[in-house]
Amino acid sequence: MKTYFLDVIFKHYLDFGGKATRTQFWLFVLISVLISIVLGFFGKTGQTISWIFSLAIFLPLLGIAARRLRDGGFTPWLLLLCLLPLIGPLALLILWVFPSK
Repeated sequence: MKTYFLDVIFKHYLDFGGKATRTQFWLFVLISVLISIVLGFFGKTGQTISWIFSLAIFLPLLGIAARRLRDGGFTPWLLLLCLLPLIGPLALLILWVFPSK
């Protein structure tokens, strides 16, 4: 958990340069989703904390997503695809699955 989650948050908070492996990216996403789900189970207060947690990891998520695209041989500017409804996030999901180059 330290390598795949805490290092991304504390050492690479606004790091958009470099590369991120598939394992690092997907484990960061998995741990983030699991933490949000667990926090959401604590009623109204937990949902508020979950929302604050999601806002706090938004920039590290953008950074690791950009690094993952770069590792797959794509430009990080492709993150703007998420602005397209339905098709954009699906295209990004496919690009994030590509192997490293």
